[in-house]
Amino acid sequence: MQPTQRLYFDDSSVLEFSATVLDVKPSPRGDCIVLDRTAFYPTGGGQPNDIGTLDEVNVVDVFEDESGVIYHLVDQSNVIASGKNVDGRIDRARRLDHMQQHSGQHVLSQAFVQACGAETRSFHLSGQTSTIDIELQSPTDDSMRAAEDLANAIVFDDRPMRIHLVNEDEASRLPLRKETAVKGDIRVIEIEDFDWSPCGGTHAARTGQIGMIAIRSYERAKKMTRVEFVCGVRALADYRAANKTAVTVARSFSAERDSSPELVKQALQENKSLHKRVRELLEVAMRAEASELLDAAVERNGFKIVQAIFEGRELEEVRILALQIVQRELSVALLGTRSTEGARLVFARSKSLTQNMGQLLAEACAMLGGRGGGRPDSAQGGGPNAEKLEDAIRVAFDKLTGESSGFSS
Repeated sequence: MQPTQRLYFDDSSVLEFSATVLDVKPSPRGDCIVLDRTAFYPTGGGQPNDIGTLDEVNVVDVFEDESGVIYHLVDQSNVIASGKNVDGRIDRARRLDHMQQHSGQHVLSQAFVQACGAETRSFHLSGQTSTIDIELQSPTDDSMRAAEDLANAIVFDDRPMRIHLVNEDEASRLPLRKETAVKGDIRVIEIEDFDWSPCGGTHAARTGQIGMIAIRSYERAKKMTRVEFVCGVRALADYRAANKTAVTVARSFSAERDSSPELVKQALQENKSLHKRVRELLEVAMRAEASELLDAAVERNGFKIVQAIFEGRELEEVRILALQIVQRELSVALLGTRSTEGARLVFARSKSLTQNMGQLLAEACAMLGGRGGGRPDSAQGGGPNAEKLEDAIRVAFDKLTGESSGFSS
């Protein structure tokens, strides 16, 4: 079968067309329609496919095989017959979005070459943002802004973007930004006095149609720099979302939007200081609580055994309390906390004792339907069977008081 004629190759603004059905191939998702010509772009080159309709039947996927035949997957079967003439219609919003992002990528990639000497090695257009991987070892805010400024200057110049269909010999004489593996006829996109690049994607007719190009973020990735960006309609949506966030934060402080970063910085520092102070006060309270629990504890074999169960208490608090207990007197702490999600245990002993808390706790956690472990002097764990918490601590207590040498470290 001959390769499908691609109408978008000559004019990416074509959104409606007529064609003849050459073949219909059934699939589990619906029929795959082959046309003699199409304006639908198939997935490839980092750009997703178009969607739309063929005679009011939804086209949900478009792809091509190695011979250049394009298949249009529709969401129904046995509704379009081979030999039939059909009318195709491209989803305009999706086409415009992809044209803006792909054209913006050409502009931004050349901008990085001129601003940083960084070639683009890959491009990916996703549903929300796009990314390019560039050969830049040490990215900086200044290098990103330089490329972004140059790219937007080209957009604001509203330069023509021309399509050239050339052969390999003609392509070799053009100032192409990157090489192409395509043989035979080669499609080249020219941005006047700025960029020449071989490409099979959909593109704007002028750079002004791209709209603003905004770099959202960048990071080192596999010895390159991955740049996330948005163009046109996406840039507007991204601005609106960022502005809404900034305004919401500012209102929380009863302040103007642009003062938010400094106010957030101050709030984080204050929170850090308060957290430190709360921890200091918590330890003071824990020392007092540890003394009360030790006063009420039973003594066996020359050391005290503290048993306590708390409702809804944070595990970290229980851990701190256990350490306070075993540091104040020769003792073992068998502590538990219970919530709707299950029960957690913390077992600890004074350093001079020899009982193995890790082993003791592992057996107790098994009763809770979970597991845990740790060092011989301190361990924690838990399980979902919160109703077994009292039994687990009681069994641990019995083993401590009745042990011979089974729990020696």
